[in-house]
Amino acid sequence: MNINPSLIKEIKSIIQSSRYEAAKAVDHQRVLMYWHLGKRIFEEEQQGQDRAKYGTQLIKYISKELQPEFGSGFSSRNLNMFRQFYRAFPIVHALRAQFSWTHYRKLISIDSEDKRNFYIAETEKNHWAARQLERQVDSHLYERLLLSNDKEDVLKVARNEKYPIEPQEIIKDPMVLEFLGLKRESAYYEKDLEQALITHLQDFLLELGNGFSFIARQRRIHLDGDDFFVDLVLYNRLLQCFVIVEIKTHKLTHQDIGQLQMYVNYFDRVEKLAHENRTIGILLCAEKNNAVVKFSLPEDNKNIVASKYELYLPSEEQLLKELEKEMDKI
Repeated sequence: MNINPSLIKEIKSIIQSSRYEAAKAVDHQRVLMYWHLGKRIFEEEQQGQDRAKYGTQLIKYISKELQPEFGSGFSSRNLNMFRQFYRAFPIVHALRAQFSWTHYRKLISIDSEDKRNFYIAETEKNHWAARQLERQVDSHLYERLLLSNDKEDVLKVARNEKYPIEPQEIIKDPMVLEFLGLKRESAYYEKDLEQALITHLQDFLLELGNGFSFIARQRRIHLDGDDFFVDLVLYNRLLQCFVIVEIKTHKLTHQDIGQLQMYVNYFDRVEKLAHENRTIGILLCAEKNNAVVKFSLPEDNKNIVASKYELYLPSEEQLLKELEKEMDKI
């Protein structure tokens, strides 16, 4: 019997695809159920004279009635979350079918509407899984972008209402590299950090931001008998340009900036095509001196960016303090 060798592979693919779509459909129905429960609880709550007290009693009563039949998923804590869900997303038609309940559970924990809208837009645009959304919220992506941009620009870029034209609009400072699993107290060679970034390349590109793709590591440049090696070469499709990343595990020096400037000049004059934009250089350093960066580069510099890396998740308080410092400079 002559059977097509790809038959079983195709059948398995159909089964796997159908199971995936079925699971997505079930999860979306669960999201809708939680929304309608939250809506009904909220509406009933509004009828009480002492709404706060009545709402607490109401949720406890509903939970007590539901749990024996439907299980612990309808605890008072979860019912209160469904109520929060409805209040954060009052229009059912605005719910995204591609968002799971895990997505929404993280989104409703965000108290600022602007911040929540930013993460909704970024999740939708970049097709973030729930784990990726959680990581971006926990690493305070929104606050880090605000350090070099104003709020309206950050929201417009996220919603695709504004096309990024400057590297500062998508490159964050600091960059958070907690996914490398390196201890901040330890000393590392630059090659060790580079290898760790390559090992966790997908997470690193996600941390860098929208539109980045990997081109090469330790790219050799030969200049009149001397060889130089660029740590990482990337490309950004939004900015349509090469992005050179130099890794420095020490405090930034003006020599580091000069070295990166040379690499940027080389790519602009030798590698860049006529339709592409100027190369961007990122100095990823353990510590930086903003004054050294400022006076080592021309006043109109827009293509060399120094970004400090952190090996752990920063607190929101730390970033808010940095934001306050930047606002004081204006």
